[in-house]
Amino acid sequence: MCKDNSKIISKNLGVCYDCIINERSEAISRANNLHKRCRQKYNLPVFPPEEKNGVACNWCQNNCKVLEQKSYCGLMKNIDGKKERFAGINKGLASWYYDPLPTNCVADWVCPAGSSCGYPTYSTNEGPEYGYKNLAVFYGSCTFDCLFCQNSQYKDYLLNKSPIIKKEDLAAKVRDDVSCICYFGGDPSSQVIHSILTSQIALKKAQKKNKILCICWETNGSTNEKIMNKMASIALKSGGCIKFDLKTYSEKLNIALCGVSNKQTIKNFRNLSSLIDERPEVPLLVASTLLVPGYVDVKEVDKVSKFIADLNPEIPYRLLGFYPHYLMNDLPRTSLKHAKRCKIIAKKNGLKNISIGNTNLLLNKEYQDA
Repeated sequence: MCKDNSKIISKNLGVCYDCIINERSEAISRANNLHKRCRQKYNLPVFPPEEKNGVACNWCQNNCKVLEQKSYCGLMKNIDGKKERFAGINKGLASWYYDPLPTNCVADWVCPAGSSCGYPTYSTNEGPEYGYKNLAVFYGSCTFDCLFCQNSQYKDYLLNKSPIIKKEDLAAKVRDDVSCICYFGGDPSSQVIHSILTSQIALKKAQKKNKILCICWETNGSTNEKIMNKMASIALKSGGCIKFDLKTYSEKLNIALCGVSNKQTIKNFRNLSSLIDERPEVPLLVASTLLVPGYVDVKEVDKVSKFIADLNPEIPYRLLGFYPHYLMNDLPRTSLKHAKRCKIIAKKNGLKNISIGNTNLLLNKEYQDA
């Protein structure tokens, strides 16, 4: 629509960063249509439902009011005027696996499992925890609808309503060689109570054995404030981290690329930043941003990093390489130059602990040559 034929404008989306930020009506319409096309395939509402006389869910920022539709995450329905949640409390729509440590964690350079941080209180080793495992829990639902999703297979879980695991059964997967749990997805936000209850069971067993067990969440940060505070409390006490995926700072861009607002994400991140000094030896809060070519470049990272630095310049920040996937599979991988420019601007804005992740994905050439 802006007649820019750059290789870093997704043809599937058909609009550029500037058109989105400047709120051109056609840009908004195209983004909405792309979300609509993919969500209808999975029988999911295009927007968070606001149906009159609908039952309300307040777990996340979407605040769905459901009468005849499903909730935005696809897990909740209105049955005879009452909320019926298919998964997310006593049972979870999730899979799990043991991931040998140190693993490719967003926070691996500052967490007890991948570094010397927190030893000996929260880590078995003075360095990476070789010989131990992470219990990785992948939730099959999400409160966002990212066009660039790197784990879009979660939607197949919703279609199949499988696999299902009870909180007690998941907690029982914590063997003696498991030193941490990480909840991700999809996103844990839409099933966060299941993750909290599972953590409480697992931690109780670990405490009886005098065993280290760090609890971490990797999330878009969209849960309501009360729930987020509970997550923070568990992470703080156990030695875990809450890894916020700050996909964008601009709300307009977040709505275009992720389907919904990021206001709650920003609010929760700001609130949790005040807790950092309660446990300085291991960072409670870690931020990351996926560097999507053409959309999350220096301009957007400038905004994100200023926001973080204004709260606390010590907050670790990881810049992640993008791999072409899902509905933005027509874009190139993040270039090394792109990542380095973003790191420079984040450092200029005052952040003191910046890391580039997924370096194996980075293109060692310019986008026009890709």
